[in-house]
Amino acid sequence: MMHCRHCYHELQHPFLDLGSAPPSNAYLSKDGLSEPEVWFPLRVLVCNHCWLVQTEDHAGREALFSKDYAYFSSFSSSWLVHSKRYVETMATRFGLNEKSCVVEIAANDGYMLQYVQARKIPCYGIEPTASTAAAARAKGICIEEEFFGVTLADQLVAQGRQADLTAANNVLAHVPDINDFVGGFARLLKPQGVATFEFPHLLRMVTENQFDTAYHEHYSYLSLHAVRTVFEANGLAIFDVEELPTHGGSLRVFAQRLDSGLHKCEPAVDHILSQEKTAGLLSTALYAEFMRQPARITRELLSFLIKAANEGKTICAYGAAAKGNTLLNFAGVRPHLLPYVVDLNPAKQGKYMPGSQIPIVDEAHLRSHRPDYVLILPWNLREEVMQQLSYIQEWGGVFVTAIPSLKVVA
Repeated sequence: MMHCRHCYHELQHPFLDLGSAPPSNAYLSKDGLSEPEVWFPLRVLVCNHCWLVQTEDHAGREALFSKDYAYFSSFSSSWLVHSKRYVETMATRFGLNEKSCVVEIAANDGYMLQYVQARKIPCYGIEPTASTAAAARAKGICIEEEFFGVTLADQLVAQGRQADLTAANNVLAHVPDINDFVGGFARLLKPQGVATFEFPHLLRMVTENQFDTAYHEHYSYLSLHAVRTVFEANGLAIFDVEELPTHGGSLRVFAQRLDSGLHKCEPAVDHILSQEKTAGLLSTALYAEFMRQPARITRELLSFLIKAANEGKTICAYGAAAKGNTLLNFAGVRPHLLPYVVDLNPAKQGKYMPGSQIPIVDEAHLRSHRPDYVLILPWNLREEVMQQLSYIQEWGGVFVTAIPSLKVVA
């Protein structure tokens, strides 16, 4: 029996069971196709004491976030716009200047800190994956290539590197020891420092059938209720929250040190907490109902792919995203139904999707092949992708998305 990662109570209530799958970012080389893949059970449970939703323990962080980790944030133009706007807003709201210090945890390829650096605000990043850390350093950004937690925070404080602002975008869900991770922020912040966290909102995942956001790299699926409980137990207090459209619906949480923060709590916090309670996030009944959705969604997708094949239509997918791997592997899609996936990231091109073993190609392949349908796997970037690939309309191509239900966009 597994125990909750935060409060250590036994976990008895299922949320999602997707069978088994390989790690969603474990892209295969051509040589790797002839070797056995490592698959782990992909089951998600909910703690009815602190309401933290979490995967079963099977894969450690070192196995999931390896030196050749292939997710580079800068390949999304909309994410760059979002990040630049974040820096501008935080600098204004909290008066950041050349005497401040900004630290990003999970700095990836420097997608956000490049805008901090451009404003001449001192900054550094923490990023454990060698591939993305190297890309950030190529931008001139100082990177500590380590996993973050209390031990590293104490070392940085001892070096006089405390933060006026810490940013942690889409990483809170990625940590197996959530208490150690959050506790590190309470130590790294200056007495009146501010920590911001962005993460996909569990409420949106449930109400909009976003089951494909479940994969091994996401150890937790977060509500504001659960995050507040974890934070307060580890020295942080939430004082504000914003709803964001990113990743299908996210929260940006503002926190301060529990012992010395001076910001008053904004009404938005109680508003979101009330929304979650009304929706049923504090009841196991809602979580039990959610499991019906993946089966429906994958039936719709498979029916569409088979019908297209029977009609002699050609189809490809766009975006070799982790969520796409969850969808394809749970549905059992293989190259005979979906012959290739297009992706802009050179680190993924020439490789194969984990599990489904569908080849990943560059955009030139799409232009020459001229498919009838393009299935957008990262549906959260649908508008960006449709604008980027609008030329498929020249040959009558149309876009398809599978989440929250199958939709063909003529």
